[in-house]
Amino acid sequence: MRYVPLIAPVLLWAVPCWVLLHTGQHWPLPVALIGTALFVLGLIGMPLAMTRGHGRRQQDRAAIIGDTLLGGIWVLFTWSVLLGVLLRLTLTVTGVGDGQDRARIVTWTVLGVAAVLLVWGYAEARRVPRVRRLDVRLPRLGAGLDGTRVVLITDTHYGPLDRARWSARVCETVNTLEADLVCHTGDIADGTAERRRTQAAPLGTVQAARARVYVTGNHEYYSEAQGWVDLMDELGWEPLRNRHLLLERGGDTLVVAGVDDVTAESSGLAGHRAHLAGALHGADADLPVLLLAHQPKFIDRAAAHGVDLQLSGHTHGGQIWPFHYLVRLDQPAVAGLSRHGARTLLYTSRGTGFWGPPFRVFAPSEITLLVLRSPQ
Repeated sequence: MRYVPLIAPVLLWAVPCWVLLHTGQHWPLPVALIGTALFVLGLIGMPLAMTRGHGRRQQDRAAIIGDTLLGGIWVLFTWSVLLGVLLRLTLTVTGVGDGQDRARIVTWTVLGVAAVLLVWGYAEARRVPRVRRLDVRLPRLGAGLDGTRVVLITDTHYGPLDRARWSARVCETVNTLEADLVCHTGDIADGTAERRRTQAAPLGTVQAARARVYVTGNHEYYSEAQGWVDLMDELGWEPLRNRHLLLERGGDTLVVAGVDDVTAESSGLAGHRAHLAGALHGADADLPVLLLAHQPKFIDRAAAHGVDLQLSGHTHGGQIWPFHYLVRLDQPAVAGLSRHGARTLLYTSRGTGFWGPPFRVFAPSEITLLVLRSPQ
């Protein structure tokens, strides 16, 4: 696995270069040389830019360049492989043109498809997410809590691209949903709280009838997690760091618990760890439990403790197709509602923002409205 960071960039840039330029197209020599040179520059420039942007220097301009190159070459690599092979085979079987004609048709088609997907994917990433509404029936939920409105936002990833206006519009959308409870399940930003304060500030305008609650994500532990906990507290959000609160309505009670991200303990920060037993300590075992945990893979522990519903993010729904297949290797769910064990449900959001590459391809962002339903 340690060689993957070295091999992956080479494959990402070398495969499209070969498919588009050197598989029978017979481009004029200047075209072939310039095209090859561009791919080599990308191969060298992308990791350098990402290192300067996301490493110790934290240079936003470099991060934007590196992230954009990463997203662009991922799309080009994907469609060079899939469309390149299928289209060439189809053209050969149907007898269209000679070898050079077929090779050039493949090149222009792949470039056209990639360009359309990147333009569309950029627009999808930068727009205010659509609201996804879902009724969730919890067998142990009391009738007094039927219709409780829970709004979930997650993975806002405020970062190198300034999204202060986008953040404000997201919060305005949340405020139209008349939520009883608003949850943020982590990965607020890439960078420290002080550096991204302007983009995060609109979170202070979010309205909820009962509470606004937050748990840490893995990206908080890349950039001074305690600073983000303190800022969210300052903005009026209640950090559920291995603790719970009670939401009462109509004579019935719901336990709303939260845990630090599973990466917290390895961060070395004192007091930061994912501790579900501590989060539920003192709660009546007969009451239904809504748990906030950043990563879906926490669901095994949640099911073992009899949690009724876990809300998570982290996956981004894959963000750029077909990356969700790789996400699935690490997480039990990529998006949507799933059941785990006899009682426990997991809702995995595709995320409200985006990380890194400013593209979303076949993995739209979302603001989620979960309406809790009682069987009574």
